Amino acid sequence: MASSRPLSGALALAAAAVVMAPTAVSAAPPGTKDVTAVLFEWNFASVAKECTNTLGPAGYGYVQVSPPAEHIQGSQWWTSYQPVSYKIAGRLGDRAAFRSMVNTCHTAGVKVVVDTVVNHMSAGSGTGTGGSSYTKYDYPGLYSSSDFDDCTSQISNYADRWNVQHCELVGLADLDTGEEYVRKTVAGYMNDLLTLGVDGFRIDAAKHIDTADLANIKSRLTNPGVYWKQEVIYGSGEAVQPTEYTGNGDVQEFRYAYDLKRVFNSENLAYLKNYGEGWGYLSSSAAGVFVDNHDTERNGSTLNYKDGANYTLANVFMLAYPYGSPDIDSGYEWSDADAGPPNGGAVSACWQDGWKCQHAWPEILRMVAFRNATRGAAMTDWWDNGGDAIAFGRGSKGYVAINHESASLSRTYQTSLAAGTYCNVQNNTTVTVNGSGQLTATLAANTALAVYAGKSSC
Repeated sequence: MASSRPLSGALALAAAAVVMAPTAVSAAPPGTKDVTAVLFEWNFASVAKECTNTLGPAGYGYVQVSPPAEHIQGSQWWTSYQPVSYKIAGRLGDRAAFRSMVNTCHTAGVKVVVDTVVNHMSAGSGTGTGGSSYTKYDYPGLYSSSDFDDCTSQISNYADRWNVQHCELVGLADLDTGEEYVRKTVAGYMNDLLTLGVDGFRIDAAKHIDTADLANIKSRLTNPGVYWKQEVIYGSGEAVQPTEYTGNGDVQEFRYAYDLKRVFNSENLAYLKNYGEGWGYLSSSAAGVFVDNHDTERNGSTLNYKDGANYTLANVFMLAYPYGSPDIDSGYEWSDADAGPPNGGAVSACWQDGWKCQHAWPEILRMVAFRNATRGAAMTDWWDNGGDAIAFGRGSKGYVAINHESASLSRTYQTSLAAGTYCNVQNNTTVTVNGSGQLTATLAANTALAVYAGKSSC
C-alpha cells in the first residue's frame, strides 16, 4: 500500500500480486552488507549520529530515511507521505542537514536509501512545511491540473489495472507518470537526491505506477543502475502483481512478513524449512524482506514491537535465513496509529521518549554481523522437533538455533563448523564445537543461539 494517509488518517491498505516475470536487474543491495536499518521518522541529524554510533560499527549496509520532501503540515506521521514540492524541507530537516547526514553515514560505511513518494501529491490545500502554497491539483512551479490522471475518484477495484494505476490512492492527487513532463520532473527530483550522495530509493506505492513508467523514470537517472526497492503489495487475484516490477530492481515481499506473523503466533517454526521461494515468493535475489514496516505494524497484518519474544525471534530468523535482503524496522511507541514521531523526530537516546530502536536491540543488532559473515553460504544442517524448535547452519560459516517452545531445550546439534570455541552472539557466552562438528547447548524458552566463524570470543 502506499504509505500515505489522507487527512482522515484512514488506513486503506492497497495490495499487489504476480503475473509476468521479467529478468531481475540491479536486484539486491550492492556490496557485501545487505541489511537496512529503517529509521522511521528519525530526523536527519539523529540518523547521522546513529550511523556513526551504532549502524556502522554493527555492520548495517544501509540506512533508510523517511521522505525528505516538503509535505503538508500536521503532526501525524503520514503527512510525510503527502508531498507538496520536491524541496528538502520537511519536519526531519533541511537540505544542509540531509547532505550532512549522507556524508556522515558514508564516513561510517553506511549507504543511504531514501523513501521516495512519486505516485501522488497531497489530498488538500494549504501551505507546506517549507512555505510553499498548494492546492490538491496545483503546485506552483511544479505541477498543474494537466499533470494529474483523469480519474479523480478513489481506487475502488484492485482487479482492474487501470483503476489501480490511474485513480487516487486514499484520495491523494495521482500524478500521470505516463506523461513526459511528469517523468522528467520525477527523475529531476531523484537526480537531485543523487547529487547529494544518495545510494538508493524505496519507491513508495510503486504498485500504483505502471512498471514501464518507473523503468522510463529510472532510465533518466544520472545513475540508472542505482538500487531500487519497490513497494508492491501482493494480493491474490489482483490485476497488478509484484513480479511485474523485478525488472526495475528489488520488490518488497509482503507475504514474507504476513506469514512470519502466523507461523510465530500460531503455527510451527518447523514449517520454515523451505521458507521463501519454496512458499511461492519472489526470487530471493529480487526480494526485499521485513518482519514489519511502518504501515504493517500499525494495521495489524504483521508482528510488531508489542509482540515481545515472537517479534525478536522473527527478526533473528530473518537475519539468519538466506532469503531476500532484510529491513529492520525501527520506529517509536504508539497507541494512536496516526501519531507522529516523538520530539518531531529528534532522538536524544535510544529507548527514551518512546523511541524503540529495534535496530539496536542486542539480539537483533548482533545478527547483522552474523548475516554479513555467512553471506553466500546456503542453508545446511536443518533440524527441527516438528514444533517450535529449529536449527540450521550456513555451511561452515555459521549456525543458529531458535527455541520458541515454552520450556528450555537441551540437545546436541550437528553443524558443519570447524572445531573450536565460538561466541553465541545472542547472549555473549561461549560454546564449543567438537571435532565432529557437534555443538551441545541448552536454550531457555524463547531464546536463540547464533555462532559464526571468526567470532571466537565475546
